[in-house]
Amino acid sequence: MKGIQTIAFDADDTLWVNEPYFREVENKFCGLLEDYLPHHTVAQELFKTEMQNLSLYGYGVKGFMLAMIETILRVTENTASPVLIAKVLEYGKEQLNKDIELLDGVKEALEALKGKYRLVVATKGDLLDQERKLNKSGLAHYFHHIEIMSDKQEKDYRKLLRHLDCPPEAFLMIGNSIKSDVMPVLAIGGHAIHIPYHTVWAHEVVEEEVKEERFYSFENITAILPKLLS
Repeated sequence: MKGIQTIAFDADDTLWVNEPYFREVENKFCGLLEDYLPHHTVAQELFKTEMQNLSLYGYGVKGFMLAMIETILRVTENTASPVLIAKVLEYGKEQLNKDIELLDGVKEALEALKGKYRLVVATKGDLLDQERKLNKSGLAHYFHHIEIMSDKQEKDYRKLLRHLDCPPEAFLMIGNSIKSDVMPVLAIGGHAIHIPYHTVWAHEVVEEEVKEERFYSFENITAILPKLLS
């Protein structure tokens, strides 16, 4: 990894806990509609709604709330009690106000890397929600730049690198998603480290194995330090 100058970190499920909170809300949501459909079927309907609206709403809690409301209306054929809609809003606001739970080793890793590399956050999601989480995390001072992206495609990373004035070969992306944090970065000539997380959104799951000399996988964030500090 010689020549790396800039290290970008994904935020959700790389720096702090995120996806388990969505699954908790999803489970409660499926319970709301158990008089209409089995839990697993409600979950499938919700995911279908999320995928249909992803290009409109983007990623994040607010889009998730809208998907739940739309799913309620479709599953109940517009006969749902307003109480169900109110419950969804309640779940969403609770999720938006969650405390930030940093993953093990995050502060240690950032402290070790600060000053040796230019550190940035490159995460996708809702602007206000991601800004809130970053502020509550206490990590903002470690980063030279914060990029909250509407998506993580090749074009989005190219735009980020232009803004940072960083050539791809000097850029390293660290994240928990092969689909979002690894494959597009490798495709434009950058380096990528995958740190798996135990809970992954179905939309982020890929089956193909990554075989690239610029790709690395570590079991946790502190395990990357010997590689980057040697």
